[in-house]
Amino acid sequence: MPINIEMPKLSDTMTEGTVVRWLKKEGDEIEIGDIIAEIETDKATMEMEAFDEGTLSQISVQEGGKAPVGSVIAILLEDGEEDGDPGPSATKTPATPPAVTKALEQAAATVQKSQSSPPVASTTGDRIKASPLAKKIAEAGGIDLSTLTGTGPGGRIVKADVVGAPASATPAPAAAPSTPTPTPAAAPPPAAISPVASGEDQRVELSGMRKIIADRLLTSKTTIPHFYLHLEVDAAPLMSLRKQINAQAEVSHGNKYSVNDFVVKALINASVTVPEANASFNGDHIVQFAHVGVSVAIAVDDGLVTPVVKNAEQKSLLAISTEIKAMAVRARDKKLLPNEFDGGTVTISNLGAWGIESFDAIINPPQAAILSVGTIMEKPVIKDGQIVPGLRMNLGLSCDHRVVDGAVGAKFLSEIKRLLETPALMLV
Repeated sequence: MPINIEMPKLSDTMTEGTVVRWLKKEGDEIEIGDIIAEIETDKATMEMEAFDEGTLSQISVQEGGKAPVGSVIAILLEDGEEDGDPGPSATKTPATPPAVTKALEQAAATVQKSQSSPPVASTTGDRIKASPLAKKIAEAGGIDLSTLTGTGPGGRIVKADVVGAPASATPAPAAAPSTPTPTPAAAPPPAAISPVASGEDQRVELSGMRKIIADRLLTSKTTIPHFYLHLEVDAAPLMSLRKQINAQAEVSHGNKYSVNDFVVKALINASVTVPEANASFNGDHIVQFAHVGVSVAIAVDDGLVTPVVKNAEQKSLLAISTEIKAMAVRARDKKLLPNEFDGGTVTISNLGAWGIESFDAIINPPQAAILSVGTIMEKPVIKDGQIVPGLRMNLGLSCDHRVVDGAVGAKFLSEIKRLLETPALMLV
């Protein structure tokens, strides 16, 4: 009996999925545990595992196609099962005549002894829809599939269509391709022009990820009372320490640290020192989290994802740095798992790599704060009454005023500044 392969529910908010890529093709043998496809959910692209074994008989949803959760996207046949229900119009498949059975047995024996002549390819250039069993029988008997009419679903050629054909059937000679005489006055067709290049508006369908981003940010800005704080940090001590550590890493082939690694560590330590900011509004009460989960905003092709460094207060700077690097690679390869988005208590968004000096980020609900980080700039500063060159970095903090009051937010952001200006404290 055919086994339906259904669109899986890969996250708690998933209602439909997109088939990004099939890793198996029709006719392939499937074993339990095989990765057969990549499915895009509302959060990430994940691998789909097979829970049954057999032959992949039919792919119903092609690459790029969308399907609701639970709908059939492919059909699997169990081992020994023949592919090809002759279709809704037929009531019974006729038994294979003895003469045909004998011919098939002889053809199979011939294939085992020596290679048979390959079947003649269709001259239409179109892909012939046929079951794996029908293809094997046609190859053994030298039957040209392009001369047959399929009676299976969607016009697919099945076993009954092949065994009903003469065993000695030979393909009709291919017609010579006709060369149409061009009309003298006809102009060559114009080259394809993209809608944008031609000045036309282009419709861009929303991906599942983009839909979720739109819904969550709209909810955030319309239901959470934001307020914003800003500070300028002396980044010279941080850059000096980072330079020393990375120089040693060059020699020892160790981990190299980014500026963002230090900022994340400062955010974690400040969340422990000022627990009122590591909290969430929950209707009639506020939840102060026992652990710190840092949601790290990572830009990907079709939006933004925020995987979480969980129990971050228990991790060293090295552990945090390597984990963020690994998450960034999986995010851009669309390999993040749903549980990697759970457990966030505070978010960091860093646009310094794009040269942005400062910005105000939108809170990631249900969290109460998000830290925005700008680029490090060389600028003149006043020190001991003298104008000297300095390195400065702008930090912004967006707060949910239902949870974080102005004084708490200021204390939280000031603690982050203190740690970044004395970065050695984060190494002990």
